[in-house]
Amino acid sequence: MATSTMVSLPTREQRKLRFGLVSLDILTDILSNLNKRNKSNLENVSDLCGCLKERRIVECVFLLCDELGLNPVVGYQAIEILESTFTLSCSRFTTKYIEDLIRSQKGQPMQGASSEDPENYEDLIFQILKKKLFLFIFSSIQIASKLDLYSNVVNNDIAMRFLQAVSYSSSKEQLVDSEILILKTLNFNLNVPNPVTYVETLLEVLGHNDPTVPVVELHHLCVHVLQFIYLQRETIYNSLLISATGCPNPSEEQRAKFVSVTQDLMLLGVGVIAVAAFIHHISTWEKVVEELTGITGISSQSIVDFAYVTLMHITETKSM
Repeated sequence: MATSTMVSLPTREQRKLRFGLVSLDILTDILSNLNKRNKSNLENVSDLCGCLKERRIVECVFLLCDELGLNPVVGYQAIEILESTFTLSCSRFTTKYIEDLIRSQKGQPMQGASSEDPENYEDLIFQILKKKLFLFIFSSIQIASKLDLYSNVVNNDIAMRFLQAVSYSSSKEQLVDSEILILKTLNFNLNVPNPVTYVETLLEVLGHNDPTVPVVELHHLCVHVLQFIYLQRETIYNSLLISATGCPNPSEEQRAKFVSVTQDLMLLGVGVIAVAAFIHHISTWEKVVEELTGITGISSQSIVDFAYVTLMHITETKSM
């Protein structure tokens, strides 16, 4: 990874949220819209959902955003753009892309492999996609940076300087092609929901319903809690699955049914806030959980279970 002195970027004002300025009507509309979108997404989950939220990819995105001087929200938006591109739109992109790659390689000898063996082509395709992944990740960050008002826009000149600094070989044409490919795959619909939007909207509603709730302090804690959950995503959700099924080795069927839980951004939002509330002041966290239940309709038991598992992993990590 590049050092912070490799690419010089102009700094922008840090993202400073001011809670309590949105009217109740607007707040109600925003929350209702987020709820509808969340339910719609949960009705269309696939087995591939979450495959690109693997820890190494998430860590790579976060580190790249840090090196480029971008606000953390850009990282989450980039991850969701990347995830949507390769899972929700895989039938329109991945299959065609792989088919085109296979056609382009047919008849061409591969080093150390026989062209008659179909498995050789599978290995070749895997290696090509593996090489392209970093560029797709970087393009997702570029796109996400253009959507955030508080971050530097990572244009192609900045991107080329950074990629050269980390010794990644790419041309401007490849950068543009990668970005256009993602945009076309998403039908230029960049309004991809991200967990930060859910957390901040819920905090806004929470503060409106109960002015005594320290939403500013909770938001500060939520930033760290959400990052922890994303980096420990597989471990945390696997613990939730075991807790929900009561089985130390859940079946494939149970895992398939649980995919929708891992994609529930509203559940993630209330879980993050509940953990932050517990850390901030344990004596009042039950009141916060009760408020969150009233706002979202998610049972207090589900919120407590999510918070308990997350807190368990936080304490285990600190003790290591």
